[in-house]
Amino acid sequence: MKRSLQDKLAILADAAKYDASCASSGTTRRDSRAGGIGSAGGSGICHAYTPDGRCVSLLKILMTNFCIYDCAYCINRVSSGVERARFSPEEVVSLTLEFYRRNYIEGLFLSSGIIRSPDDTMADMVRIARMLRIDHGFKGYIHLKTIPEASAELIEQAGLFADRLSVNIELPQDASTRKLAPQKKPETIRAAMAGVRLSREASRERSHTGKRSARFAPAGQSTQMIVGADAASDRDILTTSARLYSGYDLKRVYYSAFSPIPDASTALPLIKPPLMREHRLYQADWLMRFYGFEVEEIAGVAPSGNLDLTLDPKLAWALANRAQFPVDVNKASREMLLRIPGFGTRTVTRILAARRSGPVRYGDLLRIGALMGKAAPFVVLPDWRPGALTDSQALRDKFAPPPEQLSLF
Repeated sequence: MKRSLQDKLAILADAAKYDASCASSGTTRRDSRAGGIGSAGGSGICHAYTPDGRCVSLLKILMTNFCIYDCAYCINRVSSGVERARFSPEEVVSLTLEFYRRNYIEGLFLSSGIIRSPDDTMADMVRIARMLRIDHGFKGYIHLKTIPEASAELIEQAGLFADRLSVNIELPQDASTRKLAPQKKPETIRAAMAGVRLSREASRERSHTGKRSARFAPAGQSTQMIVGADAASDRDILTTSARLYSGYDLKRVYYSAFSPIPDASTALPLIKPPLMREHRLYQADWLMRFYGFEVEEIAGVAPSGNLDLTLDPKLAWALANRAQFPVDVNKASREMLLRIPGFGTRTVTRILAARRSGPVRYGDLLRIGALMGKAAPFVVLPDWRPGALTDSQALRDKFAPPPEQLSLF
């Protein structure tokens, strides 16, 4: 039966909901004021999130959910009984342009199942990006989820048209990838990431004549990791993330809680992990990138290596390291201020600026925006001392949610 474009859109947009890598920040260099349509910066790109945290600002679709691979965690694997559909490259281009002209979207997020071969699939994705950029002058945002097994030449071409490339690491441990996605090789995935990094670095250099190289994925690369499909602890996951950030210069690692799928493999758990675990991982990831925390500091709070689901990672760390508190807000370094619960990066910057004008007091912190409900037991100010509160046995209970009656069902 021949499907209509609307039928295909319903199937392939739904199939793309498992891709979490949809943030679109990081580039301002494409601007339609000199011609073409759309813009990748300023008001041209905005974000909207559904209640479960998914970004919906882009046209996020699969080119096809046909796939020759049989990854156990993927609903589109070849052995799955899901309804299948496939867009032609021309249909994806038409949809993107029509949605953009109607102000429904700010760009395109394109992923795909693997049809015929990785190179055939990647070639079609590159063709879509080329038609948008060259044939239609599209200046909006394009994020391509590349196929790691595709040739380096095709990924190189993709980076010339896309703002961001992403290569899914899939699972935090190589052994899990080999077990659950036997047709994928962790080494190949990492090699693709390394290739993107090298191409980005090369694109920033000038030739001997001073001419700039062609831009390559100016918004960088990202990856996605499935959480809860294997037995990896949060320490394992964060260790892999730290290695990816430092080794491949990634912009983001996205964490996607495993969702049980119809006719799932017996190698997978029967229930999904709590969404709070995904949230805590994002918080821990943020602490590593912007607050100077090391993996072991965050994940070492509990012997299991898993994050506390009832407390945010920074507060859990502070409670486990009370010997370092209370901190004198008027004397502490920026690094130590960033470790105080309730102080964000912007708050710390404002505190450092305020200190130049005189001692910072309790009221000043409230006006600056510090969350004193969290910070008060951990700070000393001219008009505030926590006394025995910092070492109180009941301090954790003050922050933890009240116990709930467990359900049998």
